[in-house]
Amino acid sequence: MARLSSPELRFFADLSIEVAAPHEVGDTPAGRRRVISILGGEVQGDGWKARVVPGGADFQLIVAPTLARLDARYLLETEAGELIFVQNSAIRVASAEVTAKLIRGEPVDPSQVYFRCVPSFETAAPSLRWINERIFVGTGVRRPDRVEISAFELA
Repeated sequence: MARLSSPELRFFADLSIEVAAPHEVGDTPAGRRRVISILGGEVQGDGWKARVVPGGADFQLIVAPTLARLDARYLLETEAGELIFVQNSAIRVASAEVTAKLIRGEPVDPSQVYFRCVPSFETAAPSLRWINERIFVGTGVRRPDRVEISAFELA
């Protein structure tokens, strides 16, 4: 059987998501639960812009001293007023020391963290309906006051 070609990555957008201080739920049977409110932000794609609508959240689960599972849900509003629902599943892996710094909200060197995500985008906007039918992947960086993500369409 012949191997199929690898999918290409096409740039979709850079997102800068402003976040609040975490609400620490604490150690649950599933892991250490944290909820981080999304305050706003901005998005820049090729030929389009959007803002991050305040009110979403990032639901984090620290499952090991080196591993966090993230589930963020929020809205984008384009300059044309079109709404896009985002659900972003991610993992963040770093040494126990770097993970502890991230949890405390301290800056860390992004090269010390593996932060990859699979964002999905949903919209009713006719001009953007194609994003409902695509798979996206991304890479991220956690800053003390925001998360930065570069998202790519799997072509």
